[in-house]
Amino acid sequence: MAIVNQDITLGEFKSKKRRIMGVGGPDDDQDWNSWPPWLKPLLRERFFGQCKAHPDSHKSECNMYCLDCMNGSLCSLCLSHHRDHHSIQIRRSSYHDVIRVSEIQNVLDITGVQTYIINSARVVFLNERPQPRPGKGVTNTCGVCERSLLDTFRFCSLGCKTVGTSKNFVMKKRQISSMAASESEDSYSGNSNSNSGISGHGQRQHKSINTHNSNKKKVQSFTPTTPPLKRRKGIPHRAPMGGLMIEY
Repeated sequence: MAIVNQDITLGEFKSKKRRIMGVGGPDDDQDWNSWPPWLKPLLRERFFGQCKAHPDSHKSECNMYCLDCMNGSLCSLCLSHHRDHHSIQIRRSSYHDVIRVSEIQNVLDITGVQTYIINSARVVFLNERPQPRPGKGVTNTCGVCERSLLDTFRFCSLGCKTVGTSKNFVMKKRQISSMAASESEDSYSGNSNSNSGISGHGQRQHKSINTHNSNKKKVQSFTPTTPPLKRRKGIPHRAPMGGLMIEY
């Protein structure tokens, strides 16, 4: 049994998660065993380019995909070689690839993936759409890319569902959650100890001040009070007749 090193930081995990979704699904081939074989190349295919086989045709835009052949994007003229095959059409919304629910739900389980109504048709996105931060008041986000979702959905796209349900992703997400909880506990414990130290120091300082004031009062209570000083009289003068002798 191979031993996988699972030591990973929160920042590395988010960065790797972005790289995974950038190529359309998980990297580990074992995570694709529960999915149709055409899903992985579909999510990683580039559409709406010019067909190399029909460059001069006005219908040379490659927006079709054959689920049986899985040989890349096709234009409408290329479909003549796939008449009896199951093909689907890829559409665009805000520069992102989408597919109609009516075309994909019969061949793929899209439970938990949020759907959107575009041009009166319900669609799902193939891959994630980057979102800087969730909007205010958002209570539910995609389990992989954290895009804002309605409360009844778990993922924003088919690619996010393939990643979010893979064993490696679930295992790493649990590890990151436990690491975040541990860091939070350590931070709380450190703050508590710091506050306790400051409080103890404050109590000791307050106690020292009280003791000093008490001792000062005691010293003052045993010191005899000094009587008030009487104002000294001026220089005494003799009476004017005091120096005369009277004879009888």
